[in-house]
Amino acid sequence: MGEAEATTVTMWSEGEAEFMRRALEVAERGQGRVSPNPPVGCVLVKDGVAIAEGWHDHLGGLHAEQMAIHDAEARGVPTNGATAYVTLEPCNHFGRTPPCTESLLWAGIQRVVVAHPDPNPNVRGRGTDVLREAGLEVEVGLLRSEAAMQMRSFLHWCHQRRPWVTVKVAVDANGSVDDRSDVAGRFTSEGCLDEVHRLRQRCDAILVGSETVLRDNPSLTVRRVEHARQPIRVVLDGRGRIEQQATVLTDGGATMHLTGDVDLERLLDQLGDQEMQRLLVEGGPSTVHRFLEAGLVDEVLLVRSTVEHADPVPSGLDDDAFRSAGLEQHEPQAWGEERVDVWLRA
Repeated sequence: MGEAEATTVTMWSEGEAEFMRRALEVAERGQGRVSPNPPVGCVLVKDGVAIAEGWHDHLGGLHAEQMAIHDAEARGVPTNGATAYVTLEPCNHFGRTPPCTESLLWAGIQRVVVAHPDPNPNVRGRGTDVLREAGLEVEVGLLRSEAAMQMRSFLHWCHQRRPWVTVKVAVDANGSVDDRSDVAGRFTSEGCLDEVHRLRQRCDAILVGSETVLRDNPSLTVRRVEHARQPIRVVLDGRGRIEQQATVLTDGGATMHLTGDVDLERLLDQLGDQEMQRLLVEGGPSTVHRFLEAGLVDEVLLVRSTVEHADPVPSGLDDDAFRSAGLEQHEPQAWGEERVDVWLRA
């Protein structure tokens, strides 16, 4: 069954929407921990009351539906006749865990409400089909757009077989990315730095150019986040200028040091083949402009500081540059003391 066919047209109550919002909320706990699987949440409801919840916590661990059933068992609450609100279509194949459809049937679930169908070829409608054939009531589409936003890198990878490309750049009050009058250093708040590390933790790879390595000598690791997995570092060094003593090459982490003329599209294909679903570009203006001009950017997070650089390095990153790359502006965010302008592919 195709994705469009798997979606039913249903009028849901605000109460049901609240149960799905809670499922989306608990799904967030798996962000950055379950790739190449998506973050998924599940809430079990009986007689209008939530009785259990679960989320996919780590790769190889219980899926959200299985964790919710386990939660109900631990509470001593029977699940027969319950409704499961789940953010992604339940799987019906053996992977790292048994099929979620079998778990739902075993638990006596009577009705399943799904936010988003699963485009993964291993699922793609088979989960809902199996449940319907077993006599369960299945409805799809509740808070679908919210679920799609939450798992956008997974959905993008399923359709494109390439990672979702997020650009993160910090600029001063005048759009400068660096101050030539001073040694290299961060000019944003501690709260903003916390958010940057949370962002890194959600990504499979981080990319910079040689200028960033030569100027900042970064480690590009995730810190300030407990139990964080470390993304692969990708360094574009077309002219071979980076010394082998650079931190990013010597700290023991996994790094792709690419010399020569790198074809960005082929690089994204290569990362996609390795099941990397989100690439964070933290390079300087020249690297960012390469991705923008190639039409390869899916998301921009432009961090705006109130600091003013004495000897600025203009970024050339403005509304026109983002719109020309096919991006649309969304609601800004607050990271610590800084405002973050958000641009997403239309």
